[in-house]
Amino acid sequence: MTVTPKISVNDGKLVVHGKTILTGVPDNVVLTPGSGRGLVTGAFVGATASHSKSLHVFPMGVLEGLRFMCCFRFKLWWMTQRMGTCGRDVPLETQFMLIESKESETDGENSPIIYTVLLPLLEGQFRAVLQGNDKNEIEICLESGDNAVETDQGLHMVYMHAGTNPFEVINQAVKAVEKHMQTFLHREKKRLPSCLDWFGWCTWDAFYTDVTAEGVEEGLKSLSQGGTPPRFLIIDDGWQQIENKAKDATECLVQEGAQFATRLTGIKENTKFQKKLQNNEQMSGLKHLVHGAKQHHNVKNVYVWHALAGYWGGVKPAATGMEHYDTALAYPVQSPGVLGNQPDIVMDSLAVHGLGLVHPKKVFNFYNELHAYLASCGVDGVKVDVQNIIETLGAGHGGRVSLTRSYHHALEASIASNFTDNGCIACMCHNTDGLYSAKQTAIVRASDDFYPRDPASHTIHISSVAYNSLFLGEFMQPDWDMFHSLHPAADYHAAARAIGGCPIYVSDKPGNHNFDLLKKLVLPDGSVLRAQLPGRPTRDSLFVDPARDRTRFVFLTHNMCYFLEICSIGKINW
Repeated sequence: MTVTPKISVNDGKLVVHGKTILTGVPDNVVLTPGSGRGLVTGAFVGATASHSKSLHVFPMGVLEGLRFMCCFRFKLWWMTQRMGTCGRDVPLETQFMLIESKESETDGENSPIIYTVLLPLLEGQFRAVLQGNDKNEIEICLESGDNAVETDQGLHMVYMHAGTNPFEVINQAVKAVEKHMQTFLHREKKRLPSCLDWFGWCTWDAFYTDVTAEGVEEGLKSLSQGGTPPRFLIIDDGWQQIENKAKDATECLVQEGAQFATRLTGIKENTKFQKKLQNNEQMSGLKHLVHGAKQHHNVKNVYVWHALAGYWGGVKPAATGMEHYDTALAYPVQSPGVLGNQPDIVMDSLAVHGLGLVHPKKVFNFYNELHAYLASCGVDGVKVDVQNIIETLGAGHGGRVSLTRSYHHALEASIASNFTDNGCIACMCHNTDGLYSAKQTAIVRASDDFYPRDPASHTIHISSVAYNSLFLGEFMQPDWDMFHSLHPAADYHAAARAIGGCPIYVSDKPGNHNFDLLKKLVLPDGSVLRAQLPGRPTRDSLFVDPARDRTRFVFLTHNMCYFLEICSIGKINW
């Protein structure tokens, strides 16, 4: 029997299931078939260059007249969706792409629609992303992030997979890449933390970095008295020991309390959380707080926040008690693709002040000491934020992929050693360096923050989460972020989270709650009803952008569809 490739290049045309996807494919583009169950079901796209460099841009072919949807990084930290019909519409830092191929005049009326997914990958010490140019070409950008790490080729830079069911195609593609790379695991193979099934409260919007032990107690009590007891608590940024720096004219880059250049000085809680006993002896205030939350409020899971590098500005070099981590100042360098989309205020600060980077060979010791202390206080897990900063520090460490993978392996090893419930939420982490290196982490923040004071952000937030989940949901259970129950957009956010398969938690200030709304989400025992699978747009919503073109879009979650008018925030009838 002759096996006919489903994806092939002939006469400069990239053909998928008999339909032309790209034209003008350059001669240096190499297609390597992937195999499965006796049929050629996918293919890897590669390319060669005349000389070695640390950054290559390879044209892949011309895309014209076909609808696509992609997820790209519009910030260093976060992805969102973009729809288009030609190569020039493909933004920089595209990490996922889905192309629709309808029947042509020669296909006949019964020709099925073919959906083709493109997944730019990690290959060795290099990372690939897609982008478009003014010639309507799709380009593959391949970079190491270290001028000393060079190559003249990438043979498995992009994986392509195609079929008639877009959701199956995406699922099968990620599983094929999992088998090929063997550096990550699919969501279905990961243990989901139990916090997903309990109503939660996060301290961030309630207090920002001014959070105190008394504030945490007040927040738990306020929600419990209203009949929606939080069983999941996140103590966000503001509990750690950080340096006290005199502010000057160059050091005013502060957004909602996040001091971007400030560094960690110790692994224990700061003075706001310390506790003195009646006999004037000192004890762990964090332990006392966590014990009280579980004993008096029946909280089942307590997580605390920390950055992947320790704090926003890393760890302070030579800080007392921190010397053994071999910390040195590092100055980040952003990828040209990220810079082309949006410079970031955090990077502006760190470019001046540097980041205290724990050496990758010592970073497990750092995490293990931190997490062991937290576990001794009764903490069940961590929300690990500011993750993508590591990709900018690869120079001198073998490049972005090598450094990121070292940090992720150390983080996951420490979590496995110290937290029995796989207690980790990944945040500010929308880069493939980390996604394709995660064998254990099972929850991922799926979009930029909930911004309570920005009315324009809410439709963007919900639509971004849904479209990002097409990709992110294959790696981890998407987290749609906290929201406020007493807010003009509260009904809108609550309805979305009710069907998102995500954790449900709020960041209300104590005494500022809409209990009528919360009781539609939270059962009397503090548990929540959660869809089994991540919420995603339905097939007919895949290639329209409800955040921009006033179309209705539909969530698909565990075989049930719910309609939300994405373009007008109003009262939603449940």
